[in-house]
Amino acid sequence: MNKIRILPENLVNQIAAGEVVERPASVVKELIENSLDAGARQVRVEVENGGKKLIKVADDGCGMSKDDAVLAFERHATSKISKLEDLSAINTLGFRGEALSSIASVARVELVTKLEEELAATRVQVEGGRIIEVIKAARPRGTTVLVRDLFFNTPARRKFMRSEATENYHLTAVVQHYALAYPHVAFFLINNGREIFNLPPTKDLKERIFQIFGAQLVENLLPVSGGDEFLARVYGFVSAPHERRSTRQDQFFFVNGRFVRDKVIASGVAEAFRSILPSDAYPVVFLFLQVPPEEVDVNVHPAKTEVRFRRKEAIREAITDSIRRALKSHASADVRIIRDEKAQVSTGNPEHSFVDTGKKVSALEFQKLMDFFSPIPSSEESKSETSVASDSSFTLEKVDSNHTLDDFSAESYTGLSQEQEVAATNEGMQHADSSIIENVYSSDFEKQAQATTSRLPEPEMIERQVVEDESKVDFPLPSAAKFLKVPDLDTINKSRIKPIYQIRESYIVAIDEKGLLLIDQHVAHERILFDKFRRAEELREIKTQNLLIPETVDLTLAESQIFDQIEPELEKQGFRIMKLSGRTIAIKGIPADLPPSEARALLIEILNSAKDGEFINAPAALKDEIAARLACRAAVKINTKLTEEQMQWLIDNLLETSSPTTCPHGRPIILRLSIKDIERGFHRK
Repeated sequence: MNKIRILPENLVNQIAAGEVVERPASVVKELIENSLDAGARQVRVEVENGGKKLIKVADDGCGMSKDDAVLAFERHATSKISKLEDLSAINTLGFRGEALSSIASVARVELVTKLEEELAATRVQVEGGRIIEVIKAARPRGTTVLVRDLFFNTPARRKFMRSEATENYHLTAVVQHYALAYPHVAFFLINNGREIFNLPPTKDLKERIFQIFGAQLVENLLPVSGGDEFLARVYGFVSAPHERRSTRQDQFFFVNGRFVRDKVIASGVAEAFRSILPSDAYPVVFLFLQVPPEEVDVNVHPAKTEVRFRRKEAIREAITDSIRRALKSHASADVRIIRDEKAQVSTGNPEHSFVDTGKKVSALEFQKLMDFFSPIPSSEESKSETSVASDSSFTLEKVDSNHTLDDFSAESYTGLSQEQEVAATNEGMQHADSSIIENVYSSDFEKQAQATTSRLPEPEMIERQVVEDESKVDFPLPSAAKFLKVPDLDTINKSRIKPIYQIRESYIVAIDEKGLLLIDQHVAHERILFDKFRRAEELREIKTQNLLIPETVDLTLAESQIFDQIEPELEKQGFRIMKLSGRTIAIKGIPADLPPSEARALLIEILNSAKDGEFINAPAALKDEIAARLACRAAVKINTKLTEEQMQWLIDNLLETSSPTTCPHGRPIILRLSIKDIERGFHRK
């Protein structure tokens, strides 16, 4: 008996649907692409129950004839390509002819369409891949597609669909992507009868970004323009270095009007911001590539969100170069502003000048300020110190912390008054709070912290001799990294641990009877605060500090939806937030331990982490996520000098937590170098 057989058509369609129709958002994506390919100037999307019950997409495109409307439900029926050569010159969003047939095989579908020149529209009803009815109907030019009961005939697929909140997030993201790619088209999204957004057509991309993301982001965007017409024209916007995110979720890439997820583009962006942003910070990006069709293959993935470039290295370089020129132009503009301010100060009333010509600054202190204002080096770059002549002393001028000093010589600076001194943090190029660990430690410890960390240390003037060439020879020492281990809790004796040093004002070196302990001060404090916040929440003892001036935040479409879902939990964690008009909110109160300067960034982080909707349906996980991010923002930062008493406080309180060796995000807190391993390293054993 033969074992190989031809599959029935309905089974073939369902298999194909499994590749094209992954979730309700996949349906919306395919239907919006059809609308845009039809020349629509207005696209209206309505969904119910996360798209599981109903998806409706209506447009004012060219419409279809009766025969085309029926034929559109056949597999591989399309008006967009007709011969093999067309695959290498695709200028439309759709081209495979699979969308409608795949959707109709797993749902109940109704299509109503009309050409401009026809008197009546055509209605086609399909259920499970079978055409049920074809009749005349009424509607203006364009097409409406209704998809009901998605996966009604494939219970296994329906069972794996996520919660309504999760599906709504993905639906919103899809519509948002095409709204960004086609700013001249009006987009509407209605969810369960509620209008989520109403985006009229705009004259350019920047105005569309304003509609979706608000004024706060638009004010911090830099225009990008570069590349060439033969390889790729690169244009769009990136955020200024101080406008950063903790994830890549606000990076949007488009190739020939198609939203894509592409490693080549992402690496080009990352390279442009290397040495400017820390490794855990990401810019906001709206990047568009207009590539000749023969230079890019979009027929790579069923979802058409992946592409393959013929000259990917050249594409990457074009992206990096275009963004770097935008960043350089921004830096040059800032330098001009500083120079203008300098001219105004020098010609103004000396009594109102913020230049203190009487204060001398040592070469060491000047170098610290240079390190603070300079772009953050990558791990591969050299971290060697700069030698300065022993008779060098400088006077400093106030400079905004967002600027670099590359274009300035040492001789151009005059002294800072005490009120304008700056404190460096690990994120670089941001002003620190007047007390970095304010409202975090116990009362005694807090007083000490404020006394020791409110400003940069002021070392005495020291002699620095020019280093002779022969002294620059580097003799590398063997690394002890292989001996470092996360210690077992039962090997740590709290009463025997003594801090002895602080490496780079970031890592505590301590000793006990078993050897050396290295402690990351930031994550140690993070663990202490996390346990404190979770305990306070359980006991309903969360305290709130009211802000003197509420901070307004413009939420994106996706963030606004998530905010509505998690607002009650934010209230429990100490936030007091009031909704204003549209998607604008005002932060009136924040958790008592949080520095006010961190409020906005923390809220955005929480909303971004909850964007996929999973935390919304898992209250315990949401509580942990909020507490973890709050602890991270409130914890003492690296590059913060601590006294011996402060280090001892951290160690003692860390060992009282639920998990002293790992932070809430899973990173190690303590590493041990045992006496046994020390002896092994010196070949004594």
